[in-house]
Amino acid sequence: MAPKAMHWPEYLAEAGLLGLFMVVACVLGVALGHPASAAVRALPAPFARRALFGLAMGATAVAIIYSPPGRRSGGHINPAITLAFLALRKVKTHDAALYVAAQVAGATGGVLVAWAVLGARLAHPAVHFVTTRPGPAGALVAFAAEAAISFVLMTVVLAVSASRRQAWTGVCAGVLVAVYIAFEAPLSGMSMNPARSLASTLPAGELGAMWIYLLAPPLGMLAAGGPMRRRAARACAKLRHAPDVPCIFCGQGMALPAAPGAA
Repeated sequence: MAPKAMHWPEYLAEAGLLGLFMVVACVLGVALGHPASAAVRALPAPFARRALFGLAMGATAVAIIYSPPGRRSGGHINPAITLAFLALRKVKTHDAALYVAAQVAGATGGVLVAWAVLGARLAHPAVHFVTTRPGPAGALVAFAAEAAISFVLMTVVLAVSASRRQAWTGVCAGVLVAVYIAFEAPLSGMSMNPARSLASTLPAGELGAMWIYLLAPPLGMLAAGGPMRRRAARACAKLRHAPDVPCIFCGQGMALPAAPGAA
């Protein structure tokens, strides 16, 4: 049996990109949530701060997806997206496992780096390591909300990536992130990403609701794959499939394995 091809540049890209995403989230969480922040005094309305946070994080997601490492790895930065593509047979099992491991490691590293820089401001109860927590409506509502927004996101990703407008897939994903943070966050904290939630929860020491964020996003995205399976057959497992970038999923630009017995 031929050894499995390992794609370390892609795995490291996923770790670094999600780590960067978490650093930005932590910095914005302090800037827009800490009571001593000038932004909190200037924008006392929670919705205004959520909307600003959403715009910034949506723009960050778009920048990551279209960055050179994002175009190389596919810009998943989310285990739920990777697992949905795995279920659609767009990603090999060993690549999916290492993508997920890299995403968890990268997200956790990003929060730890931000904590080292921001210190007690990130741990302040008003910021609380930008954890995702159920809103006043409770855990079941948060679970349903997480599953629903994850379902919609993956449906949009699969629909657009299989169309002539494939290049806009990352933009659509970023817009949804911005809208969800502004409007859905009061229900569940708006995660859609098990690695993102776990990375914040570990230093916060608040594991009680983690089951929501480990289960609901993957279930929502896996559910989206069912009705979109035929359409997804025309797509690759990248949120931006650039024609000039090698792709480990469809083989574009990758070196072919040597023939048996070749010198």
